[in-house]
Parts: sequence; C-alpha cells; structure tokens
Amino acid sequence: MRSDDRPAPATAAAAFPTRRWLLPSAVAAELDPESGPFARSGGRPRRTVRDWLVDFTCFVLAVVLGLLVADTLTEQEDLPGSLLVADQLLGALSCAAVWLRRRLPVGLAAATIPFGFLSTTSAGACAIALFTLAVHRPFRYVAWIGGLQLAVTPLLLRVRPDPDLEYGPAVVWTVLLVLAVGGWGMLVRSRRQLMLSLRDRARRAETEARLRAEQAQRLAREAIAREMHDVLAHRLTLLSVHAGALEFRPDAPREEIVRAAGVIRESAHEALQDLREIIGVLRAGEPDDAGRPQPTLAALDGLVAESREAGMKVVLDQRVTDPAAVPSSVGRTAYRITQECLTNTRKHAPGAEAAVTVAGAPGEGLTVTVRNPAPEGDVPSVPGSGQGLIGLTERATLTGGRLQHGPREDGGFEVRAWLPWPRTA
Repeated sequence: MRSDDRPAPATAAAAFPTRRWLLPSAVAAELDPESGPFARSGGRPRRTVRDWLVDFTCFVLAVVLGLLVADTLTEQEDLPGSLLVADQLLGALSCAAVWLRRRLPVGLAAATIPFGFLSTTSAGACAIALFTLAVHRPFRYVAWIGGLQLAVTPLLLRVRPDPDLEYGPAVVWTVLLVLAVGGWGMLVRSRRQLMLSLRDRARRAETEARLRAEQAQRLAREAIAREMHDVLAHRLTLLSVHAGALEFRPDAPREEIVRAAGVIRESAHEALQDLREIIGVLRAGEPDDAGRPQPTLAALDGLVAESREAGMKVVLDQRVTDPAAVPSSVGRTAYRITQECLTNTRKHAPGAEAAVTVAGAPGEGLTVTVRNPAPEGDVPSVPGSGQGLIGLTERATLTGGRLQHGPREDGGFEVRAWLPWPRTA
C-alpha cells in the first residue's frame, strides 16, 4: 500500500489521547463532544485535571491578594473594627465564589462590581472574575462589565482612597490593571479559538482526504468494471454464438464443428487470461494501465479480423491515413466503442452484416459509426446487463466527445460517436 493510501485518524484530536487532561475542559469537549471522559454532561464540559489546578491557583491567588489588601486596611487606625470585619467577610465570600467562575462567568463578574465597591479585599477576586469573563465570553460582555468597572473606579477611589498613592496615580494604576487583566483574558481566548480552528481544519482536511481516497477507489473500480465488461463481453458472446450454433446444428459438417470448437476454446482461453489480468489489478489495489497493452486505433483491424474468423460479417471502412497518429486515449475509446457495437450485433442481430466506418483528421475529430440492418428471423435470447451503451456514452463524454445511438428506419441499429482529435502544434 502506498503511503498516501494509508488510513488517517478518525479525528484530529485522536492523535493526542493521553494529553487531553492537559487541555481546558471547553477545548477538550469541543475536540470530542460526544464521548470521552471530558465530554459535555448536563450542558457543561467536565473539568479536566488542568481545570482543577487552574481553579485552585486562582482561588489561592485571590486569597493572597485579599490578605495583602487586608494588611493595608489594618494599618489604617481610623477604620472602625466592624467595617474591617465586614470588608474581610465580603472578601472571603468573593474568594469562595471564584470556584463558580467556569459555571457563571458573567454573573460572577457582574457580582464582583458591588463586592469590589464595598470590600477592598475582594480586589483579587474581581480581577480573576474579569479575566475569566474575557476567556469564556465574547468581547461584548467584557466591554460592558469591564467598562462598568472602569466607570466606578474614580468613585471607588474617592470613597475608599489608597493609603499609599494619591488619587490621580491610583486611578491610572487601577485603570491600567483592569485593562491588562481584560486584555490578557482576551488573548487567552483568541489562542484557544485559534487552536480549535486549526483542529477543525485538520478534521476537515482528514475528511476531505478520506473522501478523495474513496472517490479515487470508486473511479478505479468503475474503470475496472468497464474494462471487464468491454473485454469479457466480446469473448463471451463469441462463446455464446458458437455454442448456440453447435446446439441448433448438431448435424453440421465436421469442418464447421471443428472450427466452432476451436473458436470456443480460443475465446475461453483469452477470456480466462483477461479475467486473470483484471483480477490481478484488483488484488494490486490500483489500476495498472502499464500492466497490459491497451488497444489503440491501429488494433481495429485485428478486432475485425477476429470477428470475421468467428463467422461474423463485418465491413470496415477506415478513412484515417495514419491510425498511429491518433492520440492513445481517443484511439482506445474508438476501439472500445467498435468492440462493444460488434458484441451487441452478435447478440441482438446474429447473421447481420455490421458496417464499421472510421474517419477523421487532426483538428476535425474522429468519427466512429457502426450500423447493422434488422436481423432475419427470430433472435435467440442472449443475457446482457443493458449497460453497454451507457458505458459507451460515458467513455465518449470522458474524452470530450459525444455518442448517439438508436434504431434506424429500416429496423436496424446505428451507433455514431465523435471524439476530439486536436491538431498538433
């Protein structure tokens, strides 16, 4: 098997089955939303090990920042003890609410605005809530809630001034901090979306590659089926015609019986040889045009001679001065059309004379016409697939030509094909 025929993974995420726990739960659920240990459950993706570590780190960071702010509050002697206790209680509550940041990012970020206004120790939880909102929700949510935080910042610092900084620098510092936290969260979100986009592209590329491989296999099988029909139908009709002649004329002269038996033996041998070659192509997994010589227009004389030896009346009128100059694809199509038409004549009009006309020139195209009169007497029933003319039309269309077929006024049948023959430079 060739390297480009090897099956690709079912999904792009299947290439990293042991690293899924290192991804955020939202990303892991998007990569494999239907199954897996981190698939969506109840509308939410299950937390990964990384999620637990990050959530714990955010909680500890909120607590540490809250304790640092609480130390600055205890140094202010003019603050009443009840206000200090209430500030710390609200800070502890906001830190505990950090564990809800994945489930309710918008609600938590909105709730931290009044918490941050009433409690200075909630500053760490407010920053983490804004960061989570920027990671998990689109920019419009960040703009509304972040803008509201920026709007209340001057009022907050006016009511609860920073003991270490003046009002102006404190406002600028707080605004820059809010912008930095929101920008960092949006950067993380954009990176995650980029990763999901790349994985989605990889999925689509794998799917397209699989579809292309399936289409190539289908086209190869159709080509082999057409080849099998064209080659074997010609041989088997010879067998059927001569076997039928021996059946209906057992008292025929010995010379005719010997000749018919020889044709049957030779046709059966050639049919087995063709079938063996086609089966070999199927086992190889790909069509191998170089494995057996393909017929060209120059082989048309041999085809007509073979049909005449089988007792068929064939008149060949070839008006192409140099058959070897015909392009191989056009010549092969003309040969297959003639072969199929002669096969159909033997099957449906036994004893009738088939007239084959081939004419054309470079720049004008190649015209192939096969006609036969109406058969005389009853026509024996010969089984067939009924797909021969459809296959001929498809062959002609694939080469850029056209094919017409139908009964004639005298009761016979005619097939006319035109195939392109470009003028050489």
